Amino acid sequence: MAANNSTSSSKRTKTAVESGVLILIIAAILVAVNALSALGVYARKDVTKTEKYTLSKGSGNLLRSMKQQLTIDAYVTKGLPKLDTFVRDLRDLLQEYKNAGGGKFEYSLIEPKDEETKKKAKDAGLIEQPFGEASNTEDEKAAVTQGYMGLVFRYGEQQDVIKFLPPDRTDGLEFWVTNKIREIRDKGDDIHHKIGVLTGHDEIKPTDNNLVPSNMGKFSMQGIITQNFPFYTFSEVDLKGGDAEIPDDLDGLIITQPGKDITDKELRRIDQFVMKGKALAVFASMVNIKANDATMNATMSAHGLEKLLEGYGITINKDVVIDIWKHARVVVQTAGGAAQAELNQVLDVQDDPRMSGDEALVDTSFPCLFRVEEIAVPFASSLTLKADKQPGAKLSVVMRSSPASVHLTGETVDLRPFQKWAPKLKGLQQQQYAVAADVEGTLKTAFPEGDKEGVEAPAQSTKPARVFLISSSMFLANPMARQGAGPDMGQFGMMMPNLGGDEQLLMLAGPYAQQFVTGSILVFKNTLDWLTGDTDLLAVSAKILADPNLAYGDKLKISMDESEEQIKKQMEDLKAARKDEQVKVELLLIAGIPLLFLAYGLARWQMQKKSRAEASLA
Repeated sequence: MAANNSTSSSKRTKTAVESGVLILIIAAILVAVNALSALGVYARKDVTKTEKYTLSKGSGNLLRSMKQQLTIDAYVTKGLPKLDTFVRDLRDLLQEYKNAGGGKFEYSLIEPKDEETKKKAKDAGLIEQPFGEASNTEDEKAAVTQGYMGLVFRYGEQQDVIKFLPPDRTDGLEFWVTNKIREIRDKGDDIHHKIGVLTGHDEIKPTDNNLVPSNMGKFSMQGIITQNFPFYTFSEVDLKGGDAEIPDDLDGLIITQPGKDITDKELRRIDQFVMKGKALAVFASMVNIKANDATMNATMSAHGLEKLLEGYGITINKDVVIDIWKHARVVVQTAGGAAQAELNQVLDVQDDPRMSGDEALVDTSFPCLFRVEEIAVPFASSLTLKADKQPGAKLSVVMRSSPASVHLTGETVDLRPFQKWAPKLKGLQQQQYAVAADVEGTLKTAFPEGDKEGVEAPAQSTKPARVFLISSSMFLANPMARQGAGPDMGQFGMMMPNLGGDEQLLMLAGPYAQQFVTGSILVFKNTLDWLTGDTDLLAVSAKILADPNLAYGDKLKISMDESEEQIKKQMEDLKAARKDEQVKVELLLIAGIPLLFLAYGLARWQMQKKSRAEASLA
């Protein structure tokens, strides 16, 4: 018995010594790591599935394609924990660029403290901003500082800037920087990207001067892009009833709202183009309104586009979405003072953190919509995705209306402003509607059966292809300017702008342009980047796709007569209910699972204790 006790005591002593030695070894490793870090010797290994903390191969390829030296001056502000963390992450990212640049990339971190450095930052185009950080306790005051957080790019004779980097948003930082690098490289190396625009069907063209009322000038979506981004070249594509193919040298194809039917043979030509692994962007819905029609009486037809998109797994429903809550509101000046006009037929899509998961209003991580804060979507039709149509591709909804939306159906719909919507919408069920979607991957042909009409296309795309749809007939236009404009009066009209136009619509057109056109331009520019099929940008953009957040079942129920305060209170109530549910989930994850393991351990202990007792009795 004494021998057994001695052996047991020896084992315990040996175990204690081994544990002590192990603890000392771990402590020594930690001290060594911290010492190396203090000396500036450090490295990191990214073990995340999406390589979140490592520069993508696409960014490295882009740097190695440069013919000239690229230099980035990062003007930063420190002094607050949030700012210091952001600057550290920014420095690490720029160092990753330098490591991958093969000697063609240099950067410097500059903290403007003197007036001369501040002037350089301002002259370069950066914006000085106040930075604040709230305290965690009531006794401490919030910390506030002023400074810069932006990047200045120099490539050969070219210079460009990212005017401001929000320090509370590190998501997509690499995408933002790489996008700007590609942009300045294209300018410096005279690289051009050729985009096709479908014509021949009375489309609402991106060359139409309909972004602002005529008394404010003549501006078109395409004109603004070519003026500011000359490396994009637009080419009109006339399919001539399907007898002509789409040229292979096009990077991508844009289709805007048609005014007359696209023939089946022409649709097969478009499909033939996509099956070559090309990209297609569509800005169209079921809502058709003739130019200069101030009554805005819409007829419902996609003029054949629905056949093509249905084949890719996207159904355009024959309706128009009316948003009771998240719609455009513009302030106009009248003889009696300022007044707010409600435009329920124009969705006002914003990145609202209260709506998450499958309820998110906009996926701002999607390249075409990347960090666009506010997007006007006029005359939208709802979409339905059918994944079974494209088993080799990923189908995603990237933009939705608010949960307080309804849809109107019929052959014609009255969409004029200043009408009383309440009687028309009374009794209709409220729900969210998808209004933009993306399909990417190995796509099957949209027309697997039927008469090929002499157009040959493979059963599936020869390489990954992409289709992006914003279901809005006038996304690239200012609907108030387009519908309110009078007939073209030639030179006489230049002397008397807006002659014969609709005064009410033109009164709305100016404020609409000031509030929403910039967002539309940004989305169009992002779409051009996406259309070019640049593998560098696509590889980077794949890293910014966030995992979906938890979605909750509570829905908004908003009536036309509710005030903004009532809607806000309903949202706050939903937010509080969701927070309570989140707390319950957190408690389950923090305490519930350990308690389950504890209960399992106790049960095992009792079973072993009982087993030993039975063995002793035996």
